Amino acid sequence: MDFLPFQDQPPYSARPTSYDERHLVTYLRLLDAEEEGADWREVALTIFGLDSEIEPQRTRLVHESHLSRARWMTHVGYRFLLESRAH
Repeated sequence: MDFLPFQDQPPYSARPTSYDERHLVTYLRLLDAEEEGADWREVALTIFGLDSEIEPQRTRLVHESHLSRARWMTHVGYRFLLESRAH
């Protein structure tokens, strides 16, 4: 399985970054998994290829930080994407 290259934490910015744009599908997958009540460890393995048995702290950090950014994108960040496409 091919995994999109990712950082342990998405870069923080008050506006969406190129990293965010490259990871929109990742963010949607994380949000869908959360909505379905999926176990975060399975989600991290499926989306990022990280095994929580091998790297528990890193796996948790990657999952939580990307899920947090995904939530931000759905509440705030999407507006900037819409604005940039309208111009």
